[in-house]
Amino acid sequence: MERQKFVRLAGVLTAVIALFIVLSCVNSSETSISEDVKEIYEWRIYTLTGDGIELDNYLKDMLIPAYNRKGVKVGAFKPYDQEEQETRHVVFIYPDICTYRKVCVELWDDTDFRNAAQGFFDATAPNPLYSNFETFLSEAFASIPVHRTPESDRTLFEIRIYWSPNEEANKRKVKMFDVDEIDIFDDCGINSVLYGDILAGPRMPALMYLTWYKDEATRTEAWSKFGTHPDWQRIRRLPEYANTATNNTSKFLSPMPYSQL
Repeated sequence: MERQKFVRLAGVLTAVIALFIVLSCVNSSETSISEDVKEIYEWRIYTLTGDGIELDNYLKDMLIPAYNRKGVKVGAFKPYDQEEQETRHVVFIYPDICTYRKVCVELWDDTDFRNAAQGFFDATAPNPLYSNFETFLSEAFASIPVHRTPESDRTLFEIRIYWSPNEEANKRKVKMFDVDEIDIFDDCGINSVLYGDILAGPRMPALMYLTWYKDEATRTEAWSKFGTHPDWQRIRRLPEYANTATNNTSKFLSPMPYSQL
């Protein structure tokens, strides 16, 4: 009997906490956004089973317009190396965490979106266009709480993901970028788009960032400057940044014609 009372009480408390979070989001949307609010980035990597044309049409004509109506900007990319396995990288840029939650709930009640996309869903359920997609959910860094828009002549993007040995090391790696490294990037021509402390993903703890370049030559030149930059040589030896990352991956991407980045 006592256990039943405890379970009921726990259920009530959970409901109260959930209601508090929802009301907090509602209240924040009715007031001006404070300076410490950071963008939320949802990064999806689709592994395609075909050429991607139908998925591109869905993204361009159905999904992205629905997100745009809710105040969410979307970037879309394919591998820069055409010989790589066909994928699509899509990043949804939410102005804050409450918008993320709101869109997750409201998207499927968007009549215009459902009417436009239902034929796509019906056709692709028995004949999938992608085998799966991975998702990384991250929060913007304090030094760049809002993404930077690339110039129109960009042809090359690079996404990097850094994994840390534990949560404390990840916090120090975020600080390394936030306090020192991004400024060096700016000085060397490594053009920042966004930086995210990953909140949830397939492998944790981690952070990610996206940069852009006019072409391969400008990227090579920028990273050459970075490698010899005196501030980089200084901070890479600081003890507070020791053992902050076990490894990292880098992927070169090309923007899709319908990308908003």
